Amino acid sequence: MRIVSLLPSATEIICALGLGDQLVGVTHECDYPPFVQQLPKVTKTLIPHNATSAEIDALVRERLKTDRALYTLNMEVLEQLRPDLIITQALCDVCAVAEAEVRAAACRLPGAPRVVNLEPMCLEDLYEAIRSVGEATEHEEAAERLVRSLRARVAAVKERTERIAYKPRVTLLEWIDPPFTCGHWSPELVALAGGIEGIGKAGIPSRTMHWEELLHWQPEVLVIACCGYTVERTLQDMPLLEARPHWQELPCVRSGQVYIINGSHYFSRPGPRLVDSLEILAHTLHPDVHPLPEGLPPALQWRAPALSYLP
Repeated sequence: MRIVSLLPSATEIICALGLGDQLVGVTHECDYPPFVQQLPKVTKTLIPHNATSAEIDALVRERLKTDRALYTLNMEVLEQLRPDLIITQALCDVCAVAEAEVRAAACRLPGAPRVVNLEPMCLEDLYEAIRSVGEATEHEEAAERLVRSLRARVAAVKERTERIAYKPRVTLLEWIDPPFTCGHWSPELVALAGGIEGIGKAGIPSRTMHWEELLHWQPEVLVIACCGYTVERTLQDMPLLEARPHWQELPCVRSGQVYIINGSHYFSRPGPRLVDSLEILAHTLHPDVHPLPEGLPPALQWRAPALSYLP
């Protein structure tokens, strides 16, 4: 089977099922496992490489008004690859190739490849997405094994969390300029990890957050995992948070409990590494209770240039 993935998360699911050798094309964002970076790219982005966070946000909002995606297919490459199966999503028609474009393209391709849509909104949906890929590729048993493995790891975190007496107020930001709450599966991960997310809501998309909401919630821990950003890129935007009113007075800032996590690899990709995200978050919130599994990067603890206001 010749498989094309139009999602980084789908690429990770395909490879986790042992089907990496059947993957013939990926998106320009697919980078894990590392070997997929060498595969033909079937998408391209309309976002300038040097765009600021505010400029990217403006582009997304403009595209939302017109139902036009920021990513588009490279039909010439796609035709050359002659896929039997295309895995895509209908969750967001701006941040990935629009579903309508994918289906129209499939109709024009030789052999009319099958199109499978993945639309996870929570951990249970992730398990179903893995099963969907397993069914489409006739690897149902491998899919069930993967689901059982992920469930076992989540259950281990949940069991340890149940022994925690105090759970801190947490805010997980998905964007800085403007600030965005977390959504979809992320509030669920915060609860499993032993925190209380008071702004983001589980099972619904993230949204623009009014700064006053954060000031009212007074988070004891702030975790920043900007969608599509590395830790290094996120650090460039930290001065924007520092300039916000009453930033230095927030409990998380005063106690040094501000953390940055690679949002490109974790939290924003609904694939197997959502469980990695949970384990990293759990260790961040309760390092004495939740060990960090070998091979996973710890969250970066952010330190302000001047610490005179810290206790």
